Amino acid sequence: MELSSILEPSAVKVVSNVTSKKRLFQDLGDLAMDCYGINGGDAFAALQHRETLGPTGVGRGVALPHARLHGLDKVVGCFLRVETPFDFNAVDKQPVDLVFALFAPEDSGVSHLKALALVSRTMRDTAICAKLRANTDTTTLHALLTDSLSNKAA
Repeated sequence: MELSSILEPSAVKVVSNVTSKKRLFQDLGDLAMDCYGINGGDAFAALQHRETLGPTGVGRGVALPHARLHGLDKVVGCFLRVETPFDFNAVDKQPVDLVFALFAPEDSGVSHLKALALVSRTMRDTAICAKLRANTDTTTLHALLTDSLSNKAA
């Protein structure tokens, strides 16, 4: 599995006005609807529900919200680079500015876990995160994410 099979170029966006998780999840729902035809309200609700189970802010300015949705046939992703980091209640209490969300079919099982591991491994790479933070062009951001040597699953 590679990130290029999960993340469409149109699902990468730079945003400036995110001030809360709720606003972020609304933006992600809208992006998922625009790029993948996912019901934005369902995506929002699923992300909100998942967040009640435990924080998806994994530290060092990175959040990996994810949810399972009815009607999907494969795992898909959305990436947001937030220009002004905001409080996400991350595990390290640091503000978040890099967000990679995953949406998976309800019965995806191991494919969801593999995708989450792949995204997590990629977003743990400090060099990739530094390059993501240094760029605002969505084409460049997509290339940085999908061309990474670290994004191939074992």
